Amino acid sequence: MKKIFPFIVVLTLIACNNSESENNVSERESYLKYDKNVLDYRHSPKDSLDKEGLMFSDQGAWFAYSFPESASKVAGFSGPFLMTQQNGIWASASLSNLSLRSENNTNIIDWDASLVSQTSASHGLTQLFKNDSIQITQHLVFSSGHTVIQQTKIENLSSKGITIHPSISGELFDIGLKISEENETIMFSSEKSDAMGYLNFPGASPAIMTTDNYYNAHFETLYLEPNAVHNISCTQTFIFPEYSWEKEKEAIHNMRFDSVLKVRRTEKDRQLVELLAQRRSSFQSDSLARVLAKAQLTLQNNWRIPAGEIKHEGLFPSYHYTWFNGFWSWDSWKHAVGLSYYNMDLAKKQVRLMFEFQNNDGFVADCVYRDTTIEAHNYRNTKPPLSAWAVATIYDKDGDLAFVKDMYPKLLKYHQWWYAKRDHDGDSLCEYGATDGSLIAAKWESGMDNAIRFDASKIVKNEEGAFSLDQESVDLNAYLYAEKRYLASLAKALQKTEESSQFNLEAERLKEKIQSQFYDPQDGWFYDTNLNGDTFIKGEGSEGWTALWAMVATQRQAEAVKQKMMDPKKFYTKVPFQTMSADHPRFDPLKGYWRGPNWLDQAYFGVKGLRNYGFNEEANAATLQILTGAQGVMVDGKSIRENYHPITGEGLNAQNFSWSAAHIIMLLLNE
Repeated sequence: MKKIFPFIVVLTLIACNNSESENNVSERESYLKYDKNVLDYRHSPKDSLDKEGLMFSDQGAWFAYSFPESASKVAGFSGPFLMTQQNGIWASASLSNLSLRSENNTNIIDWDASLVSQTSASHGLTQLFKNDSIQITQHLVFSSGHTVIQQTKIENLSSKGITIHPSISGELFDIGLKISEENETIMFSSEKSDAMGYLNFPGASPAIMTTDNYYNAHFETLYLEPNAVHNISCTQTFIFPEYSWEKEKEAIHNMRFDSVLKVRRTEKDRQLVELLAQRRSSFQSDSLARVLAKAQLTLQNNWRIPAGEIKHEGLFPSYHYTWFNGFWSWDSWKHAVGLSYYNMDLAKKQVRLMFEFQNNDGFVADCVYRDTTIEAHNYRNTKPPLSAWAVATIYDKDGDLAFVKDMYPKLLKYHQWWYAKRDHDGDSLCEYGATDGSLIAAKWESGMDNAIRFDASKIVKNEEGAFSLDQESVDLNAYLYAEKRYLASLAKALQKTEESSQFNLEAERLKEKIQSQFYDPQDGWFYDTNLNGDTFIKGEGSEGWTALWAMVATQRQAEAVKQKMMDPKKFYTKVPFQTMSADHPRFDPLKGYWRGPNWLDQAYFGVKGLRNYGFNEEANAATLQILTGAQGVMVDGKSIRENYHPITGEGLNAQNFSWSAAHIIMLLLNE
């Protein structure tokens, strides 16, 4: 059965001589200077699968845009890039391509030769064209998670009147979409999506021509007096069937571009104000303010509203990488902590998203997707228990007891699940494992998929549907120790005094086990052990400082770990605190994934661990070396990467990576 594509475009032609300027906003919005051109969105897709460039989106929309690299064929914005089907694909090089022709049917302006600037910011995209007689300013701003407004402002700079024949057209890439027209409505249908799509021109009756993959709309001839201004406003909407097109259409009918722009500018300014106000005293420079703006914008571009299987808003790891168009559990909890510094509502929704996929026994899925016909949810394993950290961080910041009351039973069930399903020998020390008995899923459960500590691991069966690795991991048990402390504080807030006391008691018992079983006093490092706890699984990795992050190490143990962390031959590299020691024979950042690259979550755990034990000078120095050593982080235009080569600083793997951005926020802000 044919399905209708999730795409609605509305184009409105509005004449306006005295429009309210987008500059009529509060002077206090000077913080927006920090996100100006912090990412480079120039990209003209060569085909539907061309993901070389960066893309801008906002308000949780499942679609995005770029600037065209060349305006010779495109007088508008590149896109849209659709995340509504096929794990992200370009629908068009430019779906709303503006043409301005003179009376003798020549172009009014040479777009390429007249391009003055392309300016990006967290509130939108702007490009300016100008010649001796005319100036054209194009803006792109999201009004909601369904709709984007593209406004073109045409100004006659000459002393003579100008006659203009405007038209807007769009041509689709071959991605299974089909254009049709009915009653002045252009419809888009697809066999690859279950949402609806239309293209309308309210307030105007252009002459419309369509083919299966192309449309052209010719508007009435425009005459511009000298110094006159005319606006062409275009709204594009991509909407899923669970949302009401009628309501969105009404909102579009009532909106004004200048008002929407002002709302977005005010919103983004407030977010930057909140972020920058929480910076540590050592990190007050403008260059680091721009890094924070880049981190915020990275999270914004990966933000998605509920659709399909997804019932709450949340963030992709990266829209840029095909297989990251979903939601992962420990990614989500890290995102939530980063978001809590400036967008508390979204932080809470990000936490709730994953707990919609909690089984009755407490298990939480590893990763989930909007459309399971593209990729199925992964229930083979979960991820390290960081959810209580996220909830406690959120509560500490805003005191929302109702949120805690809702989440606490779910956190409790998840915590208890680890001891019920992942404690093979019943000694209150847990192991990573899987539900399907596969070794690969058990390694995935650690989040550190191919770390060297798992090279010789084997699977043992606990019960039907519950399997463990034959080793007890220091990071897992450190996380569980921290979770007990967080659960104790949340229980206390809910006046569950006995439960709070019990968690604190369990934490003290677990602390003794971690300090004695996982710490090698000869090496001065924390390692995984075998199930019996009498043999270390050697190889210094980032799991070794998780005990410092969780505050479960003694001061003497922390001092020893710190010494190795600050050793340039081991972990204090160009991009410090990578996943394994640089002097290990299996250290291989280019091929290793978790066998050498610097992941900024692990680097953050290391920095926070140092702070927990009073090593603030080292933590400050490491933070600056991480951010300056990681190529592109401090440079305008470059995206934040999934991980980095610790020796060269080269950015590795996915671009626009959310948890890297979230942990940059954590590195620079007060806690």
